Amino acid sequence: MSVSDSPAARLQALFEGHRLTPTQRRIAHSMVRRAADVPFLSSVELAELAGVSQPSVTRFAVALGFDGYPALRRHLREVAPAEAPEGATSSNEYQKAVEAEIENLRHLAELLADPRPVARAGRLLAASRPLPVLGLRAAASQAYGFAYFAAKVHPDVRLLNEGGTMLTDRIDAAVHAGATALLCFALPRHPREVVDALGYAQEAGLTVVTVADSAFAPVAKVSDLLLPAAVGTGLAFDTACAPMLLGRVLLEAMCDDLPDAQARLEDFDTRAAARGLFVE
Repeated sequence: MSVSDSPAARLQALFEGHRLTPTQRRIAHSMVRRAADVPFLSSVELAELAGVSQPSVTRFAVALGFDGYPALRRHLREVAPAEAPEGATSSNEYQKAVEAEIENLRHLAELLADPRPVARAGRLLAASRPLPVLGLRAAASQAYGFAYFAAKVHPDVRLLNEGGTMLTDRIDAAVHAGATALLCFALPRHPREVVDALGYAQEAGLTVVTVADSAFAPVAKVSDLLLPAAVGTGLAFDTACAPMLLGRVLLEAMCDDLPDAQARLEDFDTRAAARGLFVE
């Protein structure tokens, strides 16, 4: 199945062009994450899934141009036929969290069937000297992981993982040093400071590439290129396997546009071996 034929892609296409409220974006995000199941969910079940009220689901369907949720569900069954989901299993909560992350990774694989957005992002990141990488709060570890590996192949990576009044100063410094793009990892709950920082970066002339949990995330409006990767929500704290993997995919795409990436890696391995840096 190509990405354009997947249930998630059909839903994304259905939502495009509509001005949705934050609550409606939350419903849309939940539907995309459970795209195969949505045609068989009642309005109450969808409301519980999205954490909103049942009337909100009805208003969401009307905002998409349908008479109500039943009409929306009939449409989804017609354009995205699928087998009804299997009944509940005996999996415990930990297994269910893992299964949900596996589904998130499957969805990411569907999106990557079209490699052009990632390839474009790789070119933008490779060309930016320096390359600022932003991630605050829950996304700080994603930004750190990307920056750690990127520094082995990119000549100037600048990690922005602390907020405060210095953040805009560091963006200014990157711009003055020649930066042309900024990479942001944005995960829920989304700090207002990140949205403000991305808007500031755009005003400063940077092209903003964002890895976020949804195409409907608050950072979408201040991103030039948004790459979605869903997070798991089955445990007390969100899990972010798909965003982490997408970050590694971006690293690979960036390496493809850095002619000396392989030479830099080999040089690092030589120096690491000489220093006895790693235990074999």
